[in-house]
Amino acid sequence: MEWIQQIVNGISLGSIYALIALGYTMVYGIIKLINFAHGDVFMLGAFIGFFAIARWDMHFIPALLMAMILCAVIGVIIERVAYKRLRNATRIAALITAIGVSLLIEYTVIFFRGASPEAYPTVFEKSALNIFGVQIDTKSIFILAVSIFLMLLLQFIVHRTKIGKAMRAVSHDADAARLMGINVDNTISATFAIGSALAGAAGVIFGIYYTRIEPLMGVLPGLKAFVAAVLGGIGIIPGAMVGGLVLGVVETIVSALGFSLWRDAAAFVILILILILRPSGIFGKNAREKV
Repeated sequence: MEWIQQIVNGISLGSIYALIALGYTMVYGIIKLINFAHGDVFMLGAFIGFFAIARWDMHFIPALLMAMILCAVIGVIIERVAYKRLRNATRIAALITAIGVSLLIEYTVIFFRGASPEAYPTVFEKSALNIFGVQIDTKSIFILAVSIFLMLLLQFIVHRTKIGKAMRAVSHDADAARLMGINVDNTISATFAIGSALAGAAGVIFGIYYTRIEPLMGVLPGLKAFVAAVLGGIGIIPGAMVGGLVLGVVETIVSALGFSLWRDAAAFVILILILILRPSGIFGKNAREKV
């Protein structure tokens, strides 16, 4: 029974990684950029949610929506200011810029509010559901439900809306999409907005789950979400979801076995193994590329 509880906790944690990983994989699928500033957008979402709940007395859902909207705006600003001019630059130039943007966000937050951590306000009273003798924290169930809803909403946007069709077209061939009348710049900005909104939601959920946030909190979850995206197949949306869930369950199992000090290392062991054994990821396919 305890193992079932641990697996539920792992799936809840993995759903947070999956929400962050979706931003990595969407941006990479469109413009082949690893946006390492994405973890810091996640951090900003956590702080926006904190101020909305603790200072402005908002309930969880309005705070979540505010964090998603503001993070979407921040994502578009980052894309327009930092990345748009680098569309035709080398990948290393874009990568270095992404790292620079990440550091800029982190230390701007530290400059204005300091590096001290904040205790996230209690949103849900501590309680548990008894399901066939298994005590499952209602907070974990609620977090999982919100995450699944956001993932399903993303799937609907990508497969059933006009902007989703444009995103898939630009991902396949940006030049051909431009010739067909698709505004590629707006489509890329929309991709950043959606990915950043999901990261903002993940930040609020993370704060509620762990009850502690600080300006450098985006570094490790951001890297783990990148591992999840690579595990599932970078650029493939279902792959990011599955990769995040698998990573969360593996981390929880490692902790449950008594190796809690190794839980962070487990993510990077998985990254090394996937790069050696299956570089294209679980859902990826090997593709030939002209040089």
